[in-house]
Amino acid sequence: MWTLLLFLTAAFAAEPPGTFMGRTLAQTMSYHGAPWLTRASRQQEERTDLLHAFLGLEPGDTACDIGSGNGFHTLPMAKMVAPGGLALGVDIQPEMLALLQERAAAAGVTNVRGVRNTQASVGLPEGTCDVALMVDVYHELADPAPMLATLRDALQADGELVIVEYREEDPAVPIKPLHKMSKAQVHKELTANGFQLVRQRDDLPWQHVMAYQRSDGPGPAIEPTAWEKAGR
Repeated sequence: MWTLLLFLTAAFAAEPPGTFMGRTLAQTMSYHGAPWLTRASRQQEERTDLLHAFLGLEPGDTACDIGSGNGFHTLPMAKMVAPGGLALGVDIQPEMLALLQERAAAAGVTNVRGVRNTQASVGLPEGTCDVALMVDVYHELADPAPMLATLRDALQADGELVIVEYREEDPAVPIKPLHKMSKAQVHKELTANGFQLVRQRDDLPWQHVMAYQRSDGPGPAIEPTAWEKAGR
């Protein structure tokens, strides 16, 4: 097992249950809330077109949507990697994976596969993902350290893990505080678990976008910029 993971497991063992590196863990949203993921206002509220452009996916790539839910991001990613590419929707809830397959079939998207993960593993072979996307999911991981270790292994050598989280720094973002994260906290946790920041953007209405490679990836590593509200 990865030596760094063993070290971190021991270092964080003294933390209170339900916390990680000083942060209170949020609960996973139930599949009963799936309609909210595909609400008609979401594209405009979150400018998902800007996010998808940021991913840089190309035909033939393997795109991994971690915590895919019913596939709001998975289906556009599948279209971006076609022809020849594959979109993997990874979720811990079988009900969400069933909804993903229903939506893919209805849309005629054939290059989507569902993968059920566990709380401690992403459930993907090593070197699978050109891009792994986690949209408003990372803060809900019940056991972040082992999950990050398996995500690290699942990335290709130059692959990217793109973390998208609602901005804790902005009280105007209409999301409960427990479901927000600051750039500083995201970066603290990712770099402590074998990742380096290589790209970022802050022009989405509500969310940070931070792209990480493995710490042994080609980089170069950069530091997160401080978020400042536009026009402030």
